[in-house]
Amino acid sequence: MTQTTTATPLVRRLPLIAIVVVALVGAWALRDYLSFDALARNREALIAFRDANYLLCALGFMAAYAAIVAFSLPGATIATLTGGFLFGTWPTAFPVLPGALFNVAGATTGAILLFLAARWGLGQALATRMDASDGVVKRIKDGIDDEGNQWSMLFLIRLVPAVPFFVANLVPALVGVPLHRFAVSTFFGIMPGAVVYTSVGAGLGEVFARGETPDLGIIFQPAILLPILGLCLLAALPLVLKAVRGQKGL
Repeated sequence: MTQTTTATPLVRRLPLIAIVVVALVGAWALRDYLSFDALARNREALIAFRDANYLLCALGFMAAYAAIVAFSLPGATIATLTGGFLFGTWPTAFPVLPGALFNVAGATTGAILLFLAARWGLGQALATRMDASDGVVKRIKDGIDDEGNQWSMLFLIRLVPAVPFFVANLVPALVGVPLHRFAVSTFFGIMPGAVVYTSVGAGLGEVFARGETPDLGIIFQPAILLPILGLCLLAALPLVLKAVRGQKGL
């Protein structure tokens, strides 16, 4: 009986242990492969493979993106640019739509895997420690803890560029957020940023031709940042109204 009790916590933590190990090894082994220079060097081979095997290329790309997110590997931004570069050019009125959808689908799948691993492996133990902590993570946790605020907080932490992606994946797992809420808010919440970077990736052909590096700070330009901040305000509006009503006793 004692052996079973002792083994259970270790077994529950195996997915997270695997994530940490793969993340450490990947950060060292893949640093030269998940980079802008690597994409520039291999662009012709990638385009040729895409043209010959579009469906396989799309599925493989989404699986690779999911692995990058799930194992917290470096290169998520490069992956998003690659999605735009490979799938963002489309003869329709919405040229970045396929690339953006593939990027969002891959990132959401990886986020869900990390969410499930954190919930299963850490659960209440880490949630208790977070309750005793302070700072940004604690404030996010307190906001999500209130079930009436969950949708607003989940969308808000996805839309605000200052919230690290892994924090937005881990904190909901530790406060009992239902999986469907996490999945829906992740898919739609990361879409604005994904569309912006997919658009940058779709124009990489011209950037490569000029021998330049893409401007990844484009998301902070007023024409891009202000609409995203507007979405943040919409997501925060229910929280503000609830606070005002609470103060006025409504």
